[in-house]
Amino acid sequence: MTEEPDRPPSYRQPQQARSAATLARVLQAAEEIVASSGLEEMTMTGVAERAGVSVGTIYRRFEDKEQLTTALTERMLERREEYMAERLRTAEPSLTGVLDAYAHALLQSFADSDSPFPALLRAGRSQSMDRGARTITEIHRLLLEAAAPYAEQIQRSHPQEALDTAARAVLGACFHNSVRPDPVTGETARRRYADELSDMAIAYLLTPDRRGAAR
Repeated sequence: MTEEPDRPPSYRQPQQARSAATLARVLQAAEEIVASSGLEEMTMTGVAERAGVSVGTIYRRFEDKEQLTTALTERMLERREEYMAERLRTAEPSLTGVLDAYAHALLQSFADSDSPFPALLRAGRSQSMDRGARTITEIHRLLLEAAAPYAEQIQRSHPQEALDTAARAVLGACFHNSVRPDPVTGETARRRYADELSDMAIAYLLTPDRRGAAR
């Protein structure tokens, strides 16, 4: 991952295994509430009740709901980075295999209706959006790294720039699908849409550009 400037922790990090387990329960409870009822319905009291801890325990870790939401967003984004890394690591060893894995994993990650991730994206809090931008940068880096061994298959005049463009186009389409009012839903429809995105990217990369000679 690209180096980032030091940032102050968004909440008090646990120092002991017991505290880490409590924090995991709290974040899991918050995630379940947001997934089932929405971000606006999540309260510190409700999270405490669901996690089986006192409200004071939560306030010792988080100053307010905003900070808890930031921690939940961090957890969601870290999981998506790990998921994308694993899917790309196990992709079929070819340019097509990498783009297929990228499009399918990315669409699934953004469009998971059982997760509060879309709601957190729509919240638009500045700190969450900043962390989200870093995850998008990391996912983009993972794709470029996975596709690098197959760069000679790219027929564009500037292969690396073309791969960068294709990656951004697929990522943008998947992100847009997660926030639009009529997203592609259902496993079959999502699989078809991911196939279309991957086919589009591969067709672009394997087609010599019309302006290549002029440049």
